[in-house]
Amino acid sequence: MSRIARPGKVRRDDAATEAFLAGLALVKRNPALAVLDADICRNRDCALSPRHGLAAVDSNGGIHVHPDRRADPADWAWALAHCLLHLGFGHVPADKDARRAQPDRFERAARCAVVNRFMLTLHVGRAPAGFPESYPDGDEEQLAARWRRSGIPTAYEHVGTGADAPDQVLVPWSSWTTPPDWQLAFAHALTRTMSAAMDVAGGRRDRLTDELVPRQPWERALSWFISSYPLLGGVAAGMKLVADAELARAHGISVAAVDAALGEIYLNPLRRYDDGEWRFVLAHEMLHAALRHGDRRGARDPYLFNVAADYVVNGWLVEMRVGTMPEGLLYDPELKGLSAEEVYDRIVGDARRMRRLATLRGKGVGDILGEPLPGRPGDYVDLDEFYRRGLVQGFDLHMSGERGLLPAGLVQEIRALSHPPVPWDARLARWFDEFVPRPEPVRSFARPARRQASTPDIPRAGRYRPPEEVARCTFGVVLDTSGSMNARLLGKALGAIASYAEARDVPAARVVFCDAAPYDAGYLPPTEIADRVRVHGRGGTELQPGLDLLHRADDFPPTAPVLIITDGYCDVLRVRRDHAYLIPDGASLPFTPRGPVFRLR
Repeated sequence: MSRIARPGKVRRDDAATEAFLAGLALVKRNPALAVLDADICRNRDCALSPRHGLAAVDSNGGIHVHPDRRADPADWAWALAHCLLHLGFGHVPADKDARRAQPDRFERAARCAVVNRFMLTLHVGRAPAGFPESYPDGDEEQLAARWRRSGIPTAYEHVGTGADAPDQVLVPWSSWTTPPDWQLAFAHALTRTMSAAMDVAGGRRDRLTDELVPRQPWERALSWFISSYPLLGGVAAGMKLVADAELARAHGISVAAVDAALGEIYLNPLRRYDDGEWRFVLAHEMLHAALRHGDRRGARDPYLFNVAADYVVNGWLVEMRVGTMPEGLLYDPELKGLSAEEVYDRIVGDARRMRRLATLRGKGVGDILGEPLPGRPGDYVDLDEFYRRGLVQGFDLHMSGERGLLPAGLVQEIRALSHPPVPWDARLARWFDEFVPRPEPVRSFARPARRQASTPDIPRAGRYRPPEEVARCTFGVVLDTSGSMNARLLGKALGAIASYAEARDVPAARVVFCDAAPYDAGYLPPTEIADRVRVHGRGGTELQPGLDLLHRADDFPPTAPVLIITDGYCDVLRVRRDHAYLIPDGASLPFTPRGPVFRLR
């Protein structure tokens, strides 16, 4: 509140006025409420002052309080905050129209309920005795419409500051100036307050009322992302800046490097960059972490993939005009629109020249750290979910605020992050649905239905499953039982296979164990696949003889698919029927598979 009418000279023995001024001071300490431009009226001849209540607010921005009411400062603070929130919520908007319809009692009660519900989280003053401790969900229009149909509950009939009189009064705008937009001013103030609260939680200021003046330009750059750039604001809020010259010197960090696992960006504080350049550097490292470039490189050369990702990220940031790109960074306009994998395929042929290039960490080393620096303990959290949520929510805020266009490649990668890959077990279930048929029963009058006895005169066909139909619904399992196979992965794979086979009413599956030689276990029910299978062998790896055994078996249907479980340490396989592979996550097959590959995690 920046415009407060003095209530007159205060006598030291005027306890009511002293309590009122103490409550007013409590309200002014709240930065979100203090921005609302309101006049305070305590005149005894004021017609808008409530006779039995504490205060009322009008659409001219005036708060009319009872001149002689005795109340505690906490009660006055609550009443004044309640009236100010009516202004901030747009319940009494300023308008020059002289003929304004006053809100009815349903609208007033609904607006007061919404304000009081917000007051429960604001913690300004104290609500009067007897007021509800909770309020119904819904906005003002929803509550008013609901109460018009069913009536206002007694507990919410008089929850304003005017007691039995209205505390919201619409009057014509009396000044020649343009009516103010209190709702917009309050929204901006609330945003600044929430940003300040985040700064307090992050240790960048001691109190909400303290001015935030970061000492270093990289701190100002990080604060800019949190408060003004929603695309990366969620990621920036979870990142920690480590500006340590000794650490940068010891680990060869020329400008910056990022550890996505720890959520830390390491900076060399001896670098002299302005705020725009530090914004570019921080955005560069945050995109490396958020897009999981360190995990996406797979078996590629780590440094060359880092170089390829630098070309892509720097091209996006230049196109988005985020900060200013420092001199010497990797940037080539001809690579616009390519992904990091595509750029890698282009540059890998000239690896000798590319190794002379420098990332933000320095020449010949990548700024995407593959492992934590010594002395930096790990923080075991779901990193994929954290970065995915921060980047996707930031993208939604960026687009809803119409803050400009983004590069198509970046939009494509963010949308890919919002749809994480389907888990291996769900993909395996889809494979079963597609390739393993379910035995379908047929109807025949040769087998009377069970309901035939209830209607002897009406013949009813019964349902049964022909033996040839049951025999057709099966599949084969070729299991690598060599010594390199992990027992835990074996149990997980067999358990998943058994559960899906049982769910599809598969009577039995043909299981063949393979190491140095094949061991035919015959047809096993799904329950025995998971519980009572005794693994033979544990020698070397020879899977092809097991596959040939199934190909030659007369009792194995020629259309039945085969599921091959291996750790990837095998020879080239020739499979002449529908098939799929189950391998551990991180393993690879020594040949190009023709069937789908499911990776156990």
